[in-house]
Amino acid sequence: MPSGFRVLSRQRAVSREVVERFAQLPVANVSDGMARMVAGGARLRPMHAGGGLAGPALTVKAPAGDNLMMHKAIAMAQPGDVIVVDAGGELTNALMGEMMLMQMVRRGVAGVIINGAIRDAAYIRSQEIPVFAAGVTHRGPYKNGPGEVNVPVAIDGMVIAPGDLMLGDDDGVLCVPYDDVDPVFAAATAKYEAEQRQIANIQAGTHSAAWVDETLRRLNCEGVE
Repeated sequence: MPSGFRVLSRQRAVSREVVERFAQLPVANVSDGMARMVAGGARLRPMHAGGGLAGPALTVKAPAGDNLMMHKAIAMAQPGDVIVVDAGGELTNALMGEMMLMQMVRRGVAGVIINGAIRDAAYIRSQEIPVFAAGVTHRGPYKNGPGEVNVPVAIDGMVIAPGDLMLGDDDGVLCVPYDDVDPVFAAATAKYEAEQRQIANIQAGTHSAAWVDETLRRLNCEGVE
């Protein structure tokens, strides 16, 4: 089958244990653990009532305004999957709304990330299942294809392969590649623990900002002794 119109099987996916470990960490700490070099773009915002997202990616590459392959992905989804849709960021037509979200809930999907638009926003805001999207419009989708399921996709430079770990919270979404989960978790945990110590020092009034002047002196900033 030619590239551009195909449905593939996912060959691997991060484990439930990996998902549960990362779900306890803020996305910002995981991002710091990845040297702040990975991001899904500031336009992808939470559209749901609140709560974090974590699970293996089931990827969809869709033409602007067409959700045929997204419907196929929902039918294929396993409990705990995160459906990730690269629709090019086009906001003219919504790719999903209330009824598709209901289907995802029935399938046990952990959440959905759409580089595109949604509709039925009031309903989605009332639900706890995580939905991240780039915008809202009342105009509905087409169902003509083409499109692809379970191929690598990219959102604002963030590459997502099928089975990679997807994370999301109020700060946005992040992909941790399948092969990198262990070192990233170690780095993110270290960052989290360091921040907790800093928070405790701030609350106790023992926090030191001496590093600011040290940095300014190192950079030869005028007026700093």
